[in-house]
Amino acid sequence: MPTVYLRTYGCQMNERDSEQVAQMFVERGFTMTPKADGADVILMNTCSVRDQAEQKALGNMGQMGKLQRKRPNIVYGLMGCMAQSRGEDLLKQVPHLDLVAGTQKYHRVVDNVVEIMRKKEESIMDDLRVPIVDIEEEEESQNTIRDHVDKDYGVKEFVSIMQGCNMKCTFCIVPYTRGAERSRPISEIIDECKRLADNGVREVTLLGQTVNLFGRHEFDTIGDKGPFVQLLEQISEIDGIKRIRFTSPHPIGYKQDLINAFIELPKLASHVHFPLQSGSDRILKRMHRPYKAEKFIEICEKMKAARPGIAISTDIIVGFPGETEEDYLESKKVVERIQFDQAFIFRYSPRKDTPAAELDEQLPERVKEERNQDLLKLVNSIVARKNDEHIGKTVEVLCEGPSRYNEETLCGRTGTNRIVIFDGDAKRMAGQLFDVKIKESTGHTLYGDPVLS
Repeated sequence: MPTVYLRTYGCQMNERDSEQVAQMFVERGFTMTPKADGADVILMNTCSVRDQAEQKALGNMGQMGKLQRKRPNIVYGLMGCMAQSRGEDLLKQVPHLDLVAGTQKYHRVVDNVVEIMRKKEESIMDDLRVPIVDIEEEEESQNTIRDHVDKDYGVKEFVSIMQGCNMKCTFCIVPYTRGAERSRPISEIIDECKRLADNGVREVTLLGQTVNLFGRHEFDTIGDKGPFVQLLEQISEIDGIKRIRFTSPHPIGYKQDLINAFIELPKLASHVHFPLQSGSDRILKRMHRPYKAEKFIEICEKMKAARPGIAISTDIIVGFPGETEEDYLESKKVVERIQFDQAFIFRYSPRKDTPAAELDEQLPERVKEERNQDLLKLVNSIVARKNDEHIGKTVEVLCEGPSRYNEETLCGRTGTNRIVIFDGDAKRMAGQLFDVKIKESTGHTLYGDPVLS
C-alpha cells in the first residue's frame, strides 16, 4: 500500500486544504505517514505570504531529493500558493520535482500522483521524467474542499467557507495565488458543520481571506443581515457546536449586523482577529487598504461595547516602503489605544509581482528589525499585563485534551482565545465547557484549577 508524507506551511487555510488532500489519498488506498523516510509520495503544501516560508519549503524539498538515490520511484510534489505563483519555474529550481499543483487543483492531486506513479513504473529503465504542472483556474473550485480527513476528530476544526480575495492590497500575493473571491453554498457549510458536531467537534473556525465578505456576490441580504451573519445564525442553531470563531475579517464590510451578532449569538466566541496592517493613513493608502485608522478604531470600540471583555488580536506590518518614523509611531499609537490582546508583527517582505515590490523607498532590513522589536516589546507587555489580570479570576474553558508539551496536563482555551493549562482526566473532560480558576500566568499562558460541580 503506497504511503504519503504531506507537510504543510502557512495559514489555517493551507491546513484545511491539506486535510482534504489527505482524505482523498486515504479513500484511494494510500496510507498517510508522519515521516518522509520510506514514503512513496512526498508532498508539501506551500505558502507565499513571506519569502522565508517559500525558501523553507524549497530548502526542505531539495533535501528530500536525496531519498531518490535509493528509491528512484518516489513522487515529489509542491502544492498551494508558491506552486500557483511560480508554476513551471519550480521545475528548474527543484530538478526532481514531479508535480506542481495550484490552489484551485487540490482535488486533482491524487489523480495526478497516480498518473505520475504509472509513468515512473513504465519508464524507470529509461529514466524518463514527465512532470505535471496543474495551475489553471477552475470554476467552482471553492466547492471541492468539503470533506475532513477520516480521523479521530479533535474538539475544534476549521471550516473553509470561501476562497480567493478581491481586495488586492499592494503587499499581498494572495489574490494572485488564490484567485477571485468566491463562496460556498450556505447549505453545504451547514451540512459540514453538522457532520463535525456529530463526530464530537464542539468549536468551528470559519476560514476566508476576507471572511466577513462571505457570499456578497452569491446571496442576498435578508432584512438588515448580510450572508455572513445569516451563516453565523444557522451554525449557532446546531446543538453540538458550542463555539464559533472566524478569521480574518476585513474592515471593509464590517457592518452593524456583524457587531450586533456579538450581542445576539452567545456561541460566537469573544475574540476577533482583526488585521490593522498599519496605523498610518498614508501607509494604509499605499497598501491599498481602503479605510483610515480612525475607522478601524471605531469598529473595535463598537465590538467592545457589544461584547464587554472581547479580545481583539491583529496583524501589523512594519517597514512598508516609504514608512517614516512618524508613520511607524502612528501604528504604535493605535496599539496603545486599542490595547490588543495579541498582535502579530511582520517585517515587510517584497513579494514577486506585487505592486509594493516596485515601490520606491524600500527600507533597510535594519530599520524593519528595529521597528519590529520595538513594537513587539510593547505588544508583549500589554499581553502579559492582561493575562496577569486573570489571576484569581474564574474563566470558562473548552477543554481540547492533553497539552502540547506535557501530556500529563490538559489544555483548553477561553472564549477570548487564551490558552489555559490545568490537571484533569482527558477522557472525561475533553470537549467539555467548564470553569477554571486561574492561579498563575507566564505571560502568554494561564494555569489554573478546574471548578467542577
